[in-house]
Amino acid sequence: MFRRGRLALLALGIALTVGLSACSTPGQTGETSGGEVTATLRDPDPQPIATDPQPVLPVTVRGFDGANVTISDASRIIAVDRFGTLAQTVYALGLGARLVGRSTAAKLPAILDRTDVTPGGEAMSVEAVLALHPTVLLTDTTTGTAAVFEQLRAAGVAIVYFDPTRTLAGTGPQIQAVADALGVHEQGIALAQRTATEITAATAAVPAGKAKPRIAFVYLRGTALTMLAGPGSGADAMIGGLGAEDAGTASGLTEPFVTITSEAMIVARPDILLVMSDGLASIGGPAGLLKLPGVGQTPAGRDGRIIDMSDAVLLSFGPNTGRVLTTLVPAVYR
Repeated sequence: MFRRGRLALLALGIALTVGLSACSTPGQTGETSGGEVTATLRDPDPQPIATDPQPVLPVTVRGFDGANVTISDASRIIAVDRFGTLAQTVYALGLGARLVGRSTAAKLPAILDRTDVTPGGEAMSVEAVLALHPTVLLTDTTTGTAAVFEQLRAAGVAIVYFDPTRTLAGTGPQIQAVADALGVHEQGIALAQRTATEITAATAAVPAGKAKPRIAFVYLRGTALTMLAGPGSGADAMIGGLGAEDAGTASGLTEPFVTITSEAMIVARPDILLVMSDGLASIGGPAGLLKLPGVGQTPAGRDGRIIDMSDAVLLSFGPNTGRVLTTLVPAVYR
């Protein structure tokens, strides 16, 4: 179920701590008495690169599925993927007013009032999509079945697929691909460049000369769903951007996510546990995390080294990537 391209992992959102910090640093960290560090992006809404740019349409683009799609109208956009990246990108391009539908994972405060077409994090609903009368649907292969997409295409919806893989190197190209599909090529260039500059600044802030910490990303949704991340999860790319070593990959995992076992955690030997805030709350906080199989026997478990960050931004990549890294660096290297 947790293979690349089929990962039904929809972040379920979180009540975000939002500060008015346009002239301040991207985030802050706060340590609890138990050693847990919460890394908070002060304002999770990225600054739009333009104000309501006018799309130059029609355009024909080749989607990730290899199909050529012609978009002649971008007035009603639905953007759906497992981490909310596409909706975030639409907003950052200055097209937020045209966004009418999103996935559960797209929890930026600025777009919370848009209709959720994957209610509860489930697969996309044909009825929910068609009720919004979209002129274009931006998506990937993780949010609906082939039958769903066939029904939507038969109903006349222009569907553009994007690569579901999340990497730092792929952030800029995906921003540009979204911009090109919506007829705002120049805004895509500007946003991709701004994001690249922020990522470069964030990675440059990683302290030199220090040993790489081993960080394990743990996906939690109650005790019934506890997963350790490995290669291709997206978490490995974020951890690499922090100048750290992904514990799951280093331990020999070959899948993006595997069920947590005592053996897997002990072999992974993480120095730090990285989790989403809602997931941590779903198992009773740090105390609940330390009760999971093998966690208490790891260096991170013994030292209480836990970093949590909002579900809405931690693995969203896209225009927030540099700001997320900038916020996490001091939490990792405190």
